[in-house]
Amino acid sequence: MLLEDKVAVIYGAGGAIGGAVARAFAREGARLFVTGRGRGPVDALATEIGAEAATIDALDEEAIDKHLGYVAGRAGRIDISFNAIGIPDQTILGTPLLDMDAERYALPISSYTTSYFLTARLAARRMVAQGSGVIMTVTALPARAGVAGNGGYGPAMAAKEAMTRDLSAEFAPRGVRVVSLRPHGMPETMTMRDVHETKMAQLPYEQFAAFLAGSTHPKRAMRLDDLAGVAAFAASDRASGMTGTTVNLTMGALDD
Repeated sequence: MLLEDKVAVIYGAGGAIGGAVARAFAREGARLFVTGRGRGPVDALATEIGAEAATIDALDEEAIDKHLGYVAGRAGRIDISFNAIGIPDQTILGTPLLDMDAERYALPISSYTTSYFLTARLAARRMVAQGSGVIMTVTALPARAGVAGNGGYGPAMAAKEAMTRDLSAEFAPRGVRVVSLRPHGMPETMTMRDVHETKMAQLPYEQFAAFLAGSTHPKRAMRLDDLAGVAAFAASDRASGMTGTTVNLTMGALDD
């Protein structure tokens, strides 16, 4: 198994992406500590995969640090930190920039980058001490492509990819890899439901999913399992040469 004996903490595990990654990590033998702001979905996931659950606001530095101290004390180490948090998009997506106030524009930029910074930095402090570890997050296609009606979402994703490079430049010499994953839109996620409702509600959802599929080389929509499988590999020792980079998982929709 790729992740046998690895200890992983996942933020945003109650969401579709965080849950899929947690399941993939569990299948590959990792010991999981799953967190989220809403306890119900996280508890259900923990029961399903044999993980430990906690309610953590991934923008609360004190709560993150306290939880990581608990994980390190209980498991002896922290090998993987995976940030898959999301914020509600319906007040952001679909609003023209001409009509958007600065606070709403800045919300995704501040939330996504601050959460990634906090979870990465606090995990890295433990990982540097042990001389190994992997820090990961998820971005999205708008990090590299202009998309109308996205507010500050695209800049937020681009900032996370820049942070991945900077974090790696500092942490990799001390044994800690940093990797981002950039998937295509996945119809299984709530984010794509929000995109449909706010920007393309005139299409039945099946046609919207077909639209997403049409922009990829294999002409199919991306699946959560596609992302989760790559996440498990990137978190494993087999990807030891991978750091300071974002893995392009847009299936050809975005050239790199």
